[in-house]
Amino acid sequence: MLGLTIPMALTKEELIASLQNEVRILLHLASKVDSKTLEYRPTEKQRSTLELLRYMSYMAPMMIPSIKAGAFDMPGFQAATAAAAELDFDGAVAAIGKQSVTLAEQLEGFSDEDLRGEIEMFGRKASRGYIIVNLVLCAFAAYRTQLFLYLKANGHDGLNTMNLWGGQDAPMPAM
Repeated sequence: MLGLTIPMALTKEELIASLQNEVRILLHLASKVDSKTLEYRPTEKQRSTLELLRYMSYMAPMMIPSIKAGAFDMPGFQAATAAAAELDFDGAVAAIGKQSVTLAEQLEGFSDEDLRGEIEMFGRKASRGYIIVNLVLCAFAAYRTQLFLYLKANGHDGLNTMNLWGGQDAPMPAM
């Protein structure tokens, strides 16, 4: 649907709730991280567990204002990257935890017209709402899945679909 202006399929309240749910699930998974595995990375060029959490501490709060402005804030993103590099595990998790409020506040500043307004970002021309869903909301799902896989690779055999998609410890229902 690139290049088309289509109505937002989600209400602003549903978008906020979806992002807040992603934050909740990410925090649940982060609570499973063992401090001995913070430097784990599947391959040399992939982010470590700590680097992944640091990235998630600023990705969404930096992207939302850029999307609203219609232009990526490279200097702001670079400054956020540098600041996050100084965070320890607890600091990264605390920063992620603040996003439930921060993202809601940022999105409250969007009108329906803002969400439907078309911008071009990263070579993609689409509505702001579409870009938020596809660059921010989907990034949460992708990166929390990455964290889940890191946890599984580090011996958390008890984690299951309920942890990844429900953000809770629960046995898998019998089929």
